[in-house]
This record gives sequence, structure tokens and C-alpha cells, in this order.
Amino acid sequence: LPGQVLELLRGVQRGSEDRKRWLGRLRWALQNEDTQQKFVRLDGSIRTLTGLFTSSLADLQLEAARCLHELSHSSVPTVAEACLPVTSYLLTYLSGHSLEFTELCLYTLGNLIVESEAVRKQLLPQGIIPVLASCIQSPHEAVLEGVGYVLSQLLQAKEAPTEIIPLVLDSVLPQHMLRLVCSGLKAGMGAAVEFAWCLHYIICRHKDNAVLLALGAVPALTSLLLDLASQIPQDTPEGLELLVCPVLRCLSNLLAQTGCQGQDGRLLVALFLILQCFLQQHPFLIQECLWLLNNLTADDPFFCSALLSLDLLPALLQLLTCSQMATVLVLTVLCNIAEKGALQCQRLLQQPLLPHLLPLLTLPDPEAVGQCLELLHLLFLHCPEAAADFTRQGGHQALEQHQSIPELQERAQALLDVVRQPPGA
Repeated sequence: LPGQVLELLRGVQRGSEDRKRWLGRLRWALQNEDTQQKFVRLDGSIRTLTGLFTSSLADLQLEAARCLHELSHSSVPTVAEACLPVTSYLLTYLSGHSLEFTELCLYTLGNLIVESEAVRKQLLPQGIIPVLASCIQSPHEAVLEGVGYVLSQLLQAKEAPTEIIPLVLDSVLPQHMLRLVCSGLKAGMGAAVEFAWCLHYIICRHKDNAVLLALGAVPALTSLLLDLASQIPQDTPEGLELLVCPVLRCLSNLLAQTGCQGQDGRLLVALFLILQCFLQQHPFLIQECLWLLNNLTADDPFFCSALLSLDLLPALLQLLTCSQMATVLVLTVLCNIAEKGALQCQRLLQQPLLPHLLPLLTLPDPEAVGQCLELLHLLFLHCPEAAADFTRQGGHQALEQHQSIPELQERAQALLDVVRQPPGA
């Protein structure tokens, strides 16, 4: 009730011996969203909390910080904006005090950043990027995780590509983020996961990643994936999938933007080890691995040949029916290989490949069927004898059913024309 909230504020303001107890009661009350809104509307409420937060009494200061942290959980922008006067103090206090106090300040900042553009706009000129660049060099895992949380909230903001990412790239943050991600298995998984997502937000929202490339992000992340795969399956650390996911995305997007992968066949083996390990428990990683595999094989004959010579094709074909997205991505990778010419097509057909493709032509998903038709086109183009084999297995009936589907009929008809040609034509 408004009267009770006012009573809590008065108790905190009175300056009696019981002030810490009143702050404790206030903190408990501020866990309620309705109370949060009533509290910030009271005259002098934030000013009082700020006064206690900046006091020289450590126990009052910590309790006030806990109250501010509860306020920062509000999903109402006006509550976050009421906390604007305290942001400069939150930044100042990141460089000292107790670990718990630093952590509270970090997570309070991170929460306020999520809810309010006004808070973000105020924090940039107040120097949040240099402060985080200093904090990221802390030896404490809990502080590093908090820095990662704040940074990831900043990098997801709608104005990040123009206003935040350039400042981050101009600081020492990228080199420390990369270092912490790559030492995740040894240092701390929590911070490594946070910073891996931070790198992902930068890479996917910023077209020129020259800074990260110059820091050796591609070889560093490749090396990390090799290390992660070597932990599998005998000693898979808890939560490893949470790190693997953003690392795969970072590498995948960097390669899509630059095509500057090192030619290391061990990366393919690592990918398939990761796939095998997480297939059952964490199927979402299948898609991530296949995206990277697609980007590796798209323009690179080396990885196409390596996939075949390392005998990874049977493992790839097993993924064809995992999910709708997996079907499309596996077919895309197979197209990447088939595009490289007759030799690669012959090796695909030796698997044998056609019996895997025929059932896919009956799927209700036009994207998967379209990708399957594209693969058949490449196989028939480079290995005409495959068309006769396809017909013998009843493939022409499967093609005929797609003649009435607008987005597929042209490709289906072109393939039918091929399979109906007399041998040797």
C-alpha cells in the first residue's frame, strides 16, 4: 500500500540506529513490481537511496546497493529512468570495495541498460566503455561474469551498431574478450560464455570485423573448438554446450563475411565430434555445426575434399532426418561438394547417396525438396549415369508429383527431361 511504502521511506530517512533494518525491509518490499513503481514516485526516494549508497558506512552502502539492485529488476522503463542520478556512482564504485559490492553494481547497471535507452545514452558519455575495459582485467571470475553481462546488454541495444560497437572496438575490450573466451576451459566457463555471446553480437551486427581478424579471432576460435572437441566424450565439462554455441556462431559469421579460413582438416573432425556428443541432449547445436560446415565448404575445395577423404560423409548423411532445418543444411553442404565437379560427385554417389535422397522428395517442406532438386541437378550434370540409376530406383515418379507446385515445377520438369532422355543422348 502507498502508506506502507511511505513508512519504509521515512524509516530509512530518519537516520536512527535502525536504519539498516529499515533498508532491509525496503529491499524485501522492492521485490514487488507495484511497490517499485510507488517507491520511485515518492518525493526524495531515489535521492535518499543515493545518499546512503554513497555514504561512508560500508554496511549501509551495501544494503542501499541491494535496494537499487531490486529496483533495476523492474521491466517498467520509468523505474529504470528514475535511477538515472545513480549511474555515475555505480560506475565509480566498480573500481574497488568488496567483491559483492562490485558485483551488485555491475548487475544493477546491466539490468538498467536492458530497460532504458535513456540510461544507455547517459552511460556512454559517463565513460562506461573505459570502465568496463578496466574491470575486464580483474582476476575475479565473479567480476568478469558481471562485466560480460553488462557488455552483452549494451551490445544488444538497438543503437549498438552505430553508437556502442565502434567504441568497444576502439578499446582493449576485444583482445581481453577473445582471451577469456579461449581460456574458458581453464579459467571460468561463466565469463567465457558471456564474452563469447558479446563477440557474437559484435560480429553479426558489424560488417567490418577487421579488428577481430587482426587479433587472430579465426585461428583462436578454431583452436578453441579443437580443444573443446578433445574434451569429448571422456571429460565433457558441465555446461560446455553453452560455450560451444556462440563460438560456432562467431566462427561461422566471421567466415561468411571474410572467407579467410585456415585450411585445417582437424576442424571438420572436431565439428563431427561435437555433433556426436550433443546430438541427443542438445539438438539445437546440430544447426549451429551445420551452419559452420556450410560456410567452410561453400567456396573452399579443400574442405569439400577433406570431408570426403576423412570419411565423414556417412556421419553427415545421418543428420539428414534430424530436423527440417538440418535436412536443408545437410543438402546445402552436399550441394557445395557436388558443385566442385565430377570427381566429387562420383565420390558422393559411391556412398550410395541416391537412396538417401529419394525419401526427401516426398517431404511436405518445399525448401528441403528444392534443395534436393538442386543437388540432383548437380549430380546429373557432372555424372549423367546417375540419372539412369535414379530412374531405376523409381525417382521419376517422385519428380512428377512436384510438377504442380509453382516454386518447384520448373526444376522438377528440367530433371524429368534429363531422366527421360535415352541412354547416351
